[in-house]
Amino acid sequence: MASIIDDFDVLIDFTTPDATLTHLHLCRQYGKKIVIGTTGFNAEQKTVVQEMSQEIAIVFAPNTSVGVNLCYELLKQAAKVLGENADIEIVEAHHRQKVDAPSGTALKMGEVICDTLKRDMNKVAVYGRHGITGQREDKSIGFSSIRAADIVGEHTVIFASHGERLEITHKATSRATFANGALRAAKWLDSKRVGLYTMADVLF
Repeated sequence: MASIIDDFDVLIDFTTPDATLTHLHLCRQYGKKIVIGTTGFNAEQKTVVQEMSQEIAIVFAPNTSVGVNLCYELLKQAAKVLGENADIEIVEAHHRQKVDAPSGTALKMGEVICDTLKRDMNKVAVYGRHGITGQREDKSIGFSSIRAADIVGEHTVIFASHGERLEITHKATSRATFANGALRAAKWLDSKRVGLYTMADVLF
């Protein structure tokens, strides 16, 4: 990438965590901006991204789809109204080549709900179920992952209470939706000098 560093102002990166960090270091070295759509970062890698944002401008988003990021806002409202009295489940489906689970988008949805309800996701998240699990714990949030064929990306958050159920669903039918959102983020980022931003900053 160093050989073409003068050919761009903003890099859009949808690769792997290790590759993204390599590109991030180059962007910092040459004063370039970056839109990161890569998922699967561990806590230490996320810290590196945060530190880099003190020197360059970064949009860091597990999903650049406009519709998904609108879902995050809807989830805040649903959690405020229903969250304390509902069982919450997050179901996501992706293509068979996806290597991380749950998806970064599903985890972000869980984080949005937990932030709204003042819960610690590390304590309430349940990733898949198998065997004799016992009855559901109060305040837990379940995550289920499907990997099959060429599914682009589907996410459903279920708020289930006695007598009714609300489901908020987003389905991507083309990867172009992610590219369009990333381009929108890159154009928005062009006017920023430093900082760590999300798609919410871009859109709202």
